[in-house]
Amino acid sequence: MIAPQRRRLSRNIALLASAGAAALAVTAAVAVQFTTRPLVIAGVMLAVGLPLTWLLLRFPLRRMRANLGALTDGVRGFADGDFSLRLRVTGDDEITDLVALYNDIGNVLRAQRNESLQRELLFETVLQATPLAVVLTVESGRVVYANRAARDLFTPGERLEGRRLDEILGAAPAIREAFAGNRDTLFTAGSESYHLSRRTFYLNGNPHLLWIANRLTPELRRQEVEVWKRAIRVLNHELNNSLAPIRSLFHSARVIRHREEQWHRMDEINAAVEERLDYLQRFLDGYAAFARLPKPRPEPVQWRDVLQSVQRIVPFRVTDPPPAHAGTVDRAQIEQLIINLVKNAAEAGSQDTIVDVQRRAGGSLLVVSDRGEGMTDETITRALLPFWSTKAGGSGLGLPLCNEIVDAHGGQLRIAKREGGGTTVSCWLLDADPSPSPAWAGEGAP
Repeated sequence: MIAPQRRRLSRNIALLASAGAAALAVTAAVAVQFTTRPLVIAGVMLAVGLPLTWLLLRFPLRRMRANLGALTDGVRGFADGDFSLRLRVTGDDEITDLVALYNDIGNVLRAQRNESLQRELLFETVLQATPLAVVLTVESGRVVYANRAARDLFTPGERLEGRRLDEILGAAPAIREAFAGNRDTLFTAGSESYHLSRRTFYLNGNPHLLWIANRLTPELRRQEVEVWKRAIRVLNHELNNSLAPIRSLFHSARVIRHREEQWHRMDEINAAVEERLDYLQRFLDGYAAFARLPKPRPEPVQWRDVLQSVQRIVPFRVTDPPPAHAGTVDRAQIEQLIINLVKNAAEAGSQDTIVDVQRRAGGSLLVVSDRGEGMTDETITRALLPFWSTKAGGSGLGLPLCNEIVDAHGGQLRIAKREGGGTTVSCWLLDADPSPSPAWAGEGAP
């Protein structure tokens, strides 16, 4: 169906003006028949033409003025956020199209605002109901939003909006120290444990900090129970594997004591008992090393010297050219890290293990690549869990100990399959400050 063609407002006014001009011409022609005086003719034309022109143009101009005034009021309402004003559509010209377009825009804006309000209401409901403590601060450190969980965590029963974050945290040193850090961390408030994350984003062109504290106590307790169960199973297995042979050897020794012709076997029995006891000692020392990992004591070291020192203990190949930069790390712990990773590679059957250290902004990336039997996806997922091992007689503490060392240096450890076979272990190590400043330095926003 073809839409009816709109009449042009300019054409309508031109037609009316033409009609007025024609009426003036007719009036002038009639006046000439009665008089030849120009002034009289001109007076008659003005007396007839002006009222006639005003009558002809009065309606379209009044309608135009009314519609434009209504459109002006409506646009001012848009500027104030009021999208409720609707205009009556009359006529069939450009003014009609403009009024209809205004109404369509108003409908769209009102629908979008209603949808936005519904989303905001949904987000507000979710944020208030979530157990995550959410706090939003501006660059100056002043709180602009906090949900119910955040109020319960920091100041039960009190509002946080409008207050400075450092003032709120002043009465809780442990939480204050966690918020002062530059990376995700864990902290304890009362008997509850939390994971704190911080993200920076821009809202209306201004930088804001979003703090999210996730309560981990139930999950940590569950994981703690699972870890204890795995530890007890491993301890039970290893102790039985050593105590059972020792018990059998002592029984044999008691029997041999009454048989002089077999006394020569006592040295063999004693050696076997000593070997099992040495194994138990090494096994328990591994557990103790994991449990008593000291806090790193960073110092400036040359990576080339560190790698050469470790090469005297375990064989591996260093990428060419060797690293020429320095790092600020605990040398003893990093050497133990490299030893553990290279030994793991050797136990996996690797004959060519490569160690590479690359400079990265703020730290170094230590990469150990091997050509061993590799890891399955499940093994990679669970390799960093304490007491979990795929090796017969393995303690499951080698990679978790490496992960603890890397984490203590403010870094991350990642395990991946190596293209062509084998495994790649990447350790991001943050250069520490040998003389760190207090955890919370300065005033204002963290």
